[in-house]
Amino acid sequence: MLSTLGLCCLLLLNTGAQGFGILPGKSLNHLEITESAILNTTVQVCRALAQAEGTDFITPAQPFTADAVAVACGTPKSSKNFRQAITFITLRNIRVDIRHALNASFHFDEEMFIEGRRIITEGILAVKASNKEENFEAARQKLAEIFHPLQDFYSHSNWVELGSKLPNSNLIRSDTSIGNIADESRATCRNCDGDDCTNNILEDITEQSILTSGYFGVVPFLSTKPKGKCSHGGAVDQTSTIEPKGGINKDTFESSHGHLHLKAANLAIAATSELLEDIRGAAGDRPFLQYETHSACFSSVLYRGRSSKALCFVIDTTKSMSDDIEVVKTVTSSIINSEVGTEDEPSLYILVPFDDPNFGPLIRTTDPNVFKNAINALSPSGGGDDAELSLSALQLALTSAPSNSEIFLFTDAPAKDTHLKSTVIALIERTQSVVNIMITGSTVENRRRRREGKHVRITASDAQLYRDLAQASGGQAIEVTKSELPVAINIITESSSSSLPGVPGKADNFTFFVDETVTNLRVYITGRSVSFTLISPTGQSPIDFLFDFVKVSQGLFSGFDALDSRPTAGVNGSLLVSLTGTDSATVTEVALVESSGSAEIKGVVEAQGSGNFLVHIARIPSVEFVVRVKGQNGSVFFQRQSCTNFRSSNLTITVTDFTNPACQLISLQSNCSENCSLSTWELSALVTDGAEGTGVDRVSLKQGNGTMNTSLVAGNENMTLVSYSASCCSPDMELLAVDRVGNVGTCFYTIRELPPSALSVSTKATQSFFLCISIVMLGLHVLTEQ
Repeated sequence: MLSTLGLCCLLLLNTGAQGFGILPGKSLNHLEITESAILNTTVQVCRALAQAEGTDFITPAQPFTADAVAVACGTPKSSKNFRQAITFITLRNIRVDIRHALNASFHFDEEMFIEGRRIITEGILAVKASNKEENFEAARQKLAEIFHPLQDFYSHSNWVELGSKLPNSNLIRSDTSIGNIADESRATCRNCDGDDCTNNILEDITEQSILTSGYFGVVPFLSTKPKGKCSHGGAVDQTSTIEPKGGINKDTFESSHGHLHLKAANLAIAATSELLEDIRGAAGDRPFLQYETHSACFSSVLYRGRSSKALCFVIDTTKSMSDDIEVVKTVTSSIINSEVGTEDEPSLYILVPFDDPNFGPLIRTTDPNVFKNAINALSPSGGGDDAELSLSALQLALTSAPSNSEIFLFTDAPAKDTHLKSTVIALIERTQSVVNIMITGSTVENRRRRREGKHVRITASDAQLYRDLAQASGGQAIEVTKSELPVAINIITESSSSSLPGVPGKADNFTFFVDETVTNLRVYITGRSVSFTLISPTGQSPIDFLFDFVKVSQGLFSGFDALDSRPTAGVNGSLLVSLTGTDSATVTEVALVESSGSAEIKGVVEAQGSGNFLVHIARIPSVEFVVRVKGQNGSVFFQRQSCTNFRSSNLTITVTDFTNPACQLISLQSNCSENCSLSTWELSALVTDGAEGTGVDRVSLKQGNGTMNTSLVAGNENMTLVSYSASCCSPDMELLAVDRVGNVGTCFYTIRELPPSALSVSTKATQSFFLCISIVMLGLHVLTEQ
């Protein structure tokens, strides 16, 4: 028997299930399904735009890749950002399995079709609303979240078994019927014939086109399902051992209905494409691709002659810039004009003026003429003291621009808001944008002021702050006169945008590897009194890479989740590395290299398919570092290095455990009679230390004359199973549980008759609540041991 609280916990536990796989293999997984749908839809949109313009469109060979699709759409230089956008979505698709593993609604388990569709349709509305508000990152996150249940529908329901050849379009609409859903009391499955589950769905369910899906449970002695219902199936699904035994999922070829895996996966791809078409219809073809470089859904392939980058100008407009600002206008106009109509043309322009005490407003546009007019309208005003709000303006640009943007900051003054340095550097790391800083008028003016014994406007420490910011991004900070500004800008704009090495200034030899596919290599050295020798320069290759720090899941599903913060210093970590500019190259080595020295930590590389590589690092450096990738493309070896310098976090947060261990009654049985010495009673209970606890250290019998045995649940240190039996002459027992920091919990049980107002189990409701939550959380860990 189960108490009411036990049943509540059971409902919490008995939810969620596996979906299409996360990691690579013979079967199709969520990553591949999502990427395939995005590429298919992008090809369709680019073809439609080409036809509308009367131009040819050459469909790339299948299977589509991000690089091939970018080329077909006329923007080969967009492939890196396109691939990055796809990776962003696929990682957050996978996150649903990690963060919502035990929520059946996100996986269309347990016949929760109405709840699952609500997640999808409400998510679509949120995506469209975020697009209108130009909150494109939120739109992409929500899109990834609703892709997951949409795809799981085809693996977890019997839609394929009903003979359906097309997606269920009603899943993305809230005003229609999903289908004829099985009643709660209606049986849907029979036992599998041994390992053969091909015919375990009842004939009347199929003949009448009744929708059903499998139940799922993870804790052996707490998993249940309604009579006659199908199970999800698989080794971790404990309901599949309850009649009707077996399962119906099609997650992999090895699943219960694995013979239908490809049909389910292909329908999932078609359904994901259909959802993207709905977003496309709301946005329009061209905005769908080039919606402020973040597109209405996944961003960055821009049709016919525009790159995926954003060009940002952050301009000091104080009175001291009166002479320089006209030169800045000329220079910025020259940059814009040189790229319009070419494949380097930005998809987005951002302007952030600043003075003191103001910065902004931010102006963003996709029209280069509007952008030039906004710059030309700037006029110098304000100021007062020397320092200006340059970092505040830079912070605004970084938070408003998409990743991998190109930012130019023009100023002749030190920063007043130096306290923002760490924040700006963190934003640079997150966005991997390149920041170039032009300190105008300072070189000659400062020398003259020093000779005259006057105050120097830009001191060495002021300039160093700007150099630190530029260096962190892989950009440059250059002190120039008005006449030198055009030359300096020309040097920077002609620099490579690929991930080739950079090095801080020091008296040393610096060797970097350039593969034989590289052409038109340029090496720029800035500084004072520099002497150097350059040997054998030859160019640049389209091969590049991008990466995310990820956390490998230790829960119900094997996989990894994107890390939203800096990696922790001094401990192991992981990266997901993707190659761009090639469909055939492979990664042979990934290392974290200290920026200020030569020390490096090499990782262990595991191929994930689709050009992705999971890299395990034994220790994250505690100092600044860059990421270096080595690989091979045919017979050619290559090396690339991130422009951005990264920092790890030295902050470790320890959660204090104030929660007492708690108990949950699983069963209590007795055959007590008037002669208590001839009868016995017994119980089973779970003891846990809660979701945030340090773990149960020991469990002992505080009261009672019976026999008690304890065992860890599937080896999990935070869940202890207690079995107790005693003579009916000893009707009471009390457990004492102590956790690893000394918190003590007691649980009292009795078979005495109690008045209606009393509880036969004296465990406090709050303790039982903590236990319910802990079982839900810790059920993930139980499975890893099974």
